[in-house]
Amino acid sequence: MHRRTFLAASAAAAALASTAGRALAATSANPLVQTWTGPFGGVPAFDKVKVADFPAAAEEAMAKNLAEVDAIAANPAPASFENTIAAMEDAGRMLGDFFCYYGIWGTNMSTPEFQQVEQALDPKLAAFNDKITQNEALFARIEAVYTSPEKARLTPEQQRLTWIYYTNFVRSGAKLAPAAKARVAAINEELAGHYTKFSQNQLADENTWIELTDADLAGAPDSIRAAAASNASQRELAGKLIIVNTRSSVDPYLTYSPVRAMREKVWRAFVNRGDNGGATDNNAIIGKILRLRAERAKLLGFPTHAHWRLENAMAKNPDNAMTLMEAVWTPAIAAVKTDVAAMQAIVDAEKGGFKIEPWDYRFYAEKVRKAKYDLDLNEVKPYLQLEKLREGMFFAAGKLYGFVFKQIEGLPVYHPDIRVWEVTRAGKPVGLWYFDPYARPGKRSGAWMNAYRNQERFRKEVTTIVSNNSNFIKGAPGEPVLISWDDAETLFHEFGHALHGLNSDVTYPSVSGTSVARDYVEFPSQLNEHWLTTPEVMATYVVHHQTGAPIPQALVDKIKAASTFNQGFATTEYLASALIDMKLHLAGDVDIDPDRFEREELTKLGMPSEIVMRHRTPQFGHVFSSDGYSAGYYSYLWADTLTADVWEAFEEAGSAYDPATAGRLHDTIMSRGNSSDPADQFRAFRGRDPKIGALMRDRGFPVPPGA
Repeated sequence: MHRRTFLAASAAAAALASTAGRALAATSANPLVQTWTGPFGGVPAFDKVKVADFPAAAEEAMAKNLAEVDAIAANPAPASFENTIAAMEDAGRMLGDFFCYYGIWGTNMSTPEFQQVEQALDPKLAAFNDKITQNEALFARIEAVYTSPEKARLTPEQQRLTWIYYTNFVRSGAKLAPAAKARVAAINEELAGHYTKFSQNQLADENTWIELTDADLAGAPDSIRAAAASNASQRELAGKLIIVNTRSSVDPYLTYSPVRAMREKVWRAFVNRGDNGGATDNNAIIGKILRLRAERAKLLGFPTHAHWRLENAMAKNPDNAMTLMEAVWTPAIAAVKTDVAAMQAIVDAEKGGFKIEPWDYRFYAEKVRKAKYDLDLNEVKPYLQLEKLREGMFFAAGKLYGFVFKQIEGLPVYHPDIRVWEVTRAGKPVGLWYFDPYARPGKRSGAWMNAYRNQERFRKEVTTIVSNNSNFIKGAPGEPVLISWDDAETLFHEFGHALHGLNSDVTYPSVSGTSVARDYVEFPSQLNEHWLTTPEVMATYVVHHQTGAPIPQALVDKIKAASTFNQGFATTEYLASALIDMKLHLAGDVDIDPDRFEREELTKLGMPSEIVMRHRTPQFGHVFSSDGYSAGYYSYLWADTLTADVWEAFEEAGSAYDPATAGRLHDTIMSRGNSSDPADQFRAFRGRDPKIGALMRDRGFPVPPGA
């Protein structure tokens, strides 16, 4: 999941601003701070958003939130859960509504005009957050509730919420001396500006393109030509064919184009985003971010930023995360060596006269897949219709969780491409699901989930509003959108985040849905990928776009037989990024040249020369556009360890839709949010702690003894 982090490092900010939707009455005419109205408990007024309204709305929402917090801090009554912790849950609702709009315009609708607003507002928002977390009177009340004997009489969820507030305030510097507090606040404000600049540089490089000729498309599937034409049409480049510098545009060309020289040109443009010198180069910004993070960590009492980030994660410390990554790294690069040898054999047999390079890997991996498994994923693509796969996701969610999806019209949206579904269970409202599937200028690359409003029943029942966002290439009117197998898995992955939000059944908004530890949040989403390949989905929803015939069983069998193929590549390119992320943040306060550090550390790791990191450092938005995944990109592997283990529980039950196992998954994990410790949630489902064996089996790697 790639949800933008609006405020500085403290997760307390989310506790203050995650409760969008039941805002207190606004006094101004600014639509960005007015209470949401309409059906379904109110919906965002996307049709009324004007970029010019953002600055005034931010100031008003922050002022209101500060007034609410000051009132809590000044309460003359002794601190209690109700007048302090619960009161904080009610504060910041107007600001939460504002952030819904602000986040969407920053990721889905980023115009040059809005980017100027971001540059001005992001540092102010970071400073605002510190005004709350460094409020001494407020923290004294939170600490009093946390240390009170009365806490033992609170419900488990209330105790968890109290712990979250106390821990997040301490982690943000609430116990520091005044001078140290002031320095932490200054660092947070400076970091916010760097994050904004990094993101905007990355978006600028992703908005570049390479023009193709007919010769550059020779031998490539028709779908790549159609995508190149669509990319050009969106940019009003009539008659042109272009590859946009985003993964969704680049990867298909690298996979299926036999034109090696152009593959190299496209690859070099993609891997050098943020690393070309000039106005959009991110290397200097990264150095500043790393130094500031290291300084802040020391002020907060931690040896490095990595230790600070992982303290309240499921992994607890960098050593645990590194142990897992190193255990998987060795078999991953061994698998790469085997696969590269097979690719090189094909090159040599074709008398190619060259060594496999990174721009060759995807193309020749497909040739090996074809030779080894008689599987050409181009044969699968005609069966992968975006709309049918969406229906398949709805089907699986209905079987597992009882959800019913009904498309609705008439709600305001921020772009004509967005559609909305009402979600119910047993006739009762669960929430709304917004779908923004297509690429366009001003939308960041990749795929992600947002929560516009969290589920809660604190003061009254509030249903959630969630969205999924992708970058598929929009087809011609009336034509189905066909996607790759990888994109189909990503579609199910991001929908898993949405299901985590839709299943939420907690009292307090700050512990609702996906508001969980970073290395736990990817677990429900990665788990949901498994339902794509279930026979029930494959037989009914993976059907040919022209004939409607289901995918042939012989082709399904080939997909299953090849399920662990290329896991060396997928694991290595991901783990390289995760390891460099962790090593950068374990390095402390030394000055770092990002390019040199990346190159030298990958050499030490034995990185295969035929592969580059999935996210090279100058374009690593997960890590440098916010604190979100910093020292935390390992989370995908950590979560996948849980995923593989839980999936084996369904296999042991004999069905991916076993009612008892699905019910237990809902009751112990999917509905619990952050209302209990994630390790306890896993044990409640599985009856034990997670083991690495399932992960290794899932990837086709040797299983270590005792795993």
